[in-house]
Amino acid sequence: MLNDLPIRKIIHVDMDAFYASVEQMDHPDLKGQPIAVGGGGKRGVISAASYEARQFGVKSAMSGRLAEKLCPQLIFVKPRFDRYKDISNQIRKIFFDYTDLVEPLSLDEAYLDVTENKIGLPSATLIAKEIRQRIFNEIGLTASAGISINKFIAKVASDYNKPNGQKTVNPEEVLQFLEALDIRKFYGIGKVTAEKMYQKGIFTGKDLKSKSLEYLDKNFGKSGRYYYHVVRGIHNSEVKPNRIRKSLAAERTFSNNLSSEIFMLEKLNHIAEEVSRRLEKSNIAGKTITLKIKYSDFTLQTRSKTLPYYLSDKSIILETAKELLYQEKLNNSVRLLGISLSNLNTDKHSPSESASEDKKSVSVQLKFDF
Repeated sequence: MLNDLPIRKIIHVDMDAFYASVEQMDHPDLKGQPIAVGGGGKRGVISAASYEARQFGVKSAMSGRLAEKLCPQLIFVKPRFDRYKDISNQIRKIFFDYTDLVEPLSLDEAYLDVTENKIGLPSATLIAKEIRQRIFNEIGLTASAGISINKFIAKVASDYNKPNGQKTVNPEEVLQFLEALDIRKFYGIGKVTAEKMYQKGIFTGKDLKSKSLEYLDKNFGKSGRYYYHVVRGIHNSEVKPNRIRKSLAAERTFSNNLSSEIFMLEKLNHIAEEVSRRLEKSNIAGKTITLKIKYSDFTLQTRSKTLPYYLSDKSIILETAKELLYQEKLNNSVRLLGISLSNLNTDKHSPSESASEDKKSVSVQLKFDF
């Protein structure tokens, strides 16, 4: 029964095409134009695309070369991350006027728990509307929002009426909403997993819900338990104001593909230096070093090694990255290298969310003022 589960009022706020919208706001001549932030040059990768560009199929993580083929009139804009961070901080100040339970996911999105809020407004729907209006009035940007009983449903809902819209999924609507949902819309189900589910006849939340926990565990491993619970409206993760960093990384995309490990050593030196600098700036260290390799055919490979002690020193990071580079033969020429450190000294070991989830399904009987 829903009464047995922690019922909260959660808002997920997601800025609309954030980086691109900031550029269009700061440069009026770009308004209404198809623009891409980043992606310039022969090897560039797009960080964000305006809605005008998205109509042509341009999207983030796409190569600039492909984006230009899809949209010949595309305008490439150099990223200004300091500016985006400044705007993000302004937006978060608005959030804190309503609740201290704010969990940023990135510069452009955050969860807010407004079950108990600073303005005493019982309706999370009205709070979300007011927050979005303030962002527009005080900053000049639009945002979308999802409102529901937990983080998972709120995040899914925030994508429903984009851009500049919001959707509330009331407690009595949760099961119907999830059953009708295309599994591609489930947060945590990526393209590869979605294709696998399609092959097994799982197209909607209702199809997913029909599968037993044993079936999902067998076919989708550790994620199976997560899918089993969320499709039943069960996701007890709290909004965490101080999210613990799980990893720190730096990477470089090269102007020309590299075909020999020898040519990569200088690049790794610069990347290791950047990782070390960020670690020291954040006053953290880690045990697990991962080398990321993206080949010219865009296939991705990672190689990791866990050391028996915490480290942040550049020389150790670099030597370990070299060891991982020479660990096995390269599959192809390389377009990107990255180094990340995880298993950080900021990690707190706690029971997994799935292990603490209540196994009961959500009841549709309880009415809750949203």
